[in-house]
Amino acid sequence: MIYSVLLACVGLASQALAQCDRAMLLEATAAYVKAQAAGDPNMPALASNVSYLENDVVTDIKAGLLSQAVTIDFNRSLHDSTQCATFTELSAATNKVPYVIHTRMLFTGDKITTVQTVAANDGDWAFNATGHLYWTKQEKWDVIPEAKRDARDVIQKAGDMYLDSWSDGSVKVPYGTPCARLEGGSYTGSGRPTANTCFMPVFPEAFTISNRRYVIDEEVGGLDIFNDFPFIDAGKPDGTPSTNFMRVEGGMLRYIHENTVCTTPRCGR
Repeated sequence: MIYSVLLACVGLASQALAQCDRAMLLEATAAYVKAQAAGDPNMPALASNVSYLENDVVTDIKAGLLSQAVTIDFNRSLHDSTQCATFTELSAATNKVPYVIHTRMLFTGDKITTVQTVAANDGDWAFNATGHLYWTKQEKWDVIPEAKRDARDVIQKAGDMYLDSWSDGSVKVPYGTPCARLEGGSYTGSGRPTANTCFMPVFPEAFTISNRRYVIDEEVGGLDIFNDFPFIDAGKPDGTPSTNFMRVEGGMLRYIHENTVCTTPRCGR
């Protein structure tokens, strides 16, 4: 009993230590967007020993995509002050090489110590940067009044249930009405904007989506889950870099964005 109490105390203390200032995170995402637009990874808060992964490959941050200037047409970010993390979605439809970029940053103190990016472009799953830009700009990700915000565990559970349902049809996903999914550049809500069009049928074989990494922002009901998506990529059946960016309102999924890269054109499907 004493051991359990000690573990609980350690967990609470760790969470308290991890918490950081939202204003600092806001500054960091603004700096990240500016850095990607300029092709200059030298963000003010970047740690000298930063770990940088691009499409799940350890890369020198000075040689990766962040060192290339990208024309950014639209961006949206999440700020997780509980675990000192951020998420940013960049839509770069008018860039010479179009991209949709999802980036997760982790902090130790006031320094960015980890940057993880999933950068999709032509040939990746359902990729269409023009379609992505058009539809993401139509969505409303306004701040949710404090009294109506969902708790962190509610937001995360909604996202986990969505991913779990892909191989387990018994999972009752909390889809809202309306709910729309933006998969690459394809938008399920284009013809029925007031309906739930997010439903995903069960895949033809069972699998487990592993290596889930979360960023949660209660102020906008936002969640992003970096993960290894199995099955979809014929060239990497054990899991290809993917992220699912979602908004939860009243415990129900409202928007879902998927960004998945492929080792072969359109994942060989």
